Amino acid sequence: MHKSVIRHLVSRALLIKRLTPELENMINQELSEQGHITDPDYEALEYLMQAVDQGKIRQVS
Repeated sequence: MHKSVIRHLVSRALLIKRLTPELENMINQELSEQGHITDPDYEALEYLMQAVDQGKIRQVS
């Protein structure tokens, strides 16, 4: 089974330690297209948001 697009995008954000508007838009677009979110994707997004809140990931504009 291949990794989901959302988890791939979250991994990219974690790798570069930045949540760029481009990555954020791609995540939002994927969520809109899927119309639902799997538990693993939800957990990945939750982890990403916690990392942003804790300052481990910088949200850039």
